[in-house]
Amino acid sequence: MDGLRVVPTRRHGRERLYVCLPDGANVAWYDREAARVNLLGDDRREEVLRALAPFLTGPVTVGPPPVPTPAELARLALHPDDDLAPNRPGEALLVALEREPGPAHRLRPDPRRRALAAEQATGEALDRLDGAGWHTLHSLPLPGGDRVHHLLIGPGGLFALHVLPARRHRVRVADPLVTLGRGAPLPLLRRVRADADRASYALTAQVRPVLVLVEPARVSLTAPPRSVRVLTDRELPRLARTGGMLKPADVEALHAVARDRATWARL
Repeated sequence: MDGLRVVPTRRHGRERLYVCLPDGANVAWYDREAARVNLLGDDRREEVLRALAPFLTGPVTVGPPPVPTPAELARLALHPDDDLAPNRPGEALLVALEREPGPAHRLRPDPRRRALAAEQATGEALDRLDGAGWHTLHSLPLPGGDRVHHLLIGPGGLFALHVLPARRHRVRVADPLVTLGRGAPLPLLRRVRADADRASYALTAQVRPVLVLVEPARVSLTAPPRSVRVLTDRELPRLARTGGMLKPADVEALHAVARDRATWARL
């Protein structure tokens, strides 16, 4: 026995296997997605490969860790309080409900909880796209109290997603109006477009607006809305099928800028 331990971890959808000494110090890690074993020192190369042998699933590259890209260096320099990447889906609603949970004797469910459940379901679906080269940021704050519910960045470009809980309701879309059930029509598509425009300005890149309807009973459109994609939560994987817009380095660079709180505070 060479005393090395293999410790699996998973973060932001990526799986890594760290190879550690008995005292917990890392000597290498195996990135399954990149099929690469990164050695912090070449003196334990054979020991590391023996420890990882049961976990290797095919040919791998072995060598020192790659030189950090400018985007990775920017992320490492970002103060934790300014890093928006750890935001949970519906982060702003979670904080609001923790501060003011509302009276326990409500006859009707708190609408904030319906909105939170819809954002969480959408966020979970988007986070599953990480392995396909996409990144998702949740609940990005905008000046004035608004926010981008979800920002999706990947090979197919950038998308600002606004989530509307529509469980068991019929939804009618007549640009710019959106009618939920028997409710009054609201010019929601104007806000969806405005949020995407603000994101485009902040990131100096085209951000396309998307309205996500979560669990609607039926959706009817009088005509395709101008510049806005209308999807149900089940149709979200369609976004991952788009490509040819951004190279991997561009995706990482835009993600590094978008996760910085200061990017949005300047609007």
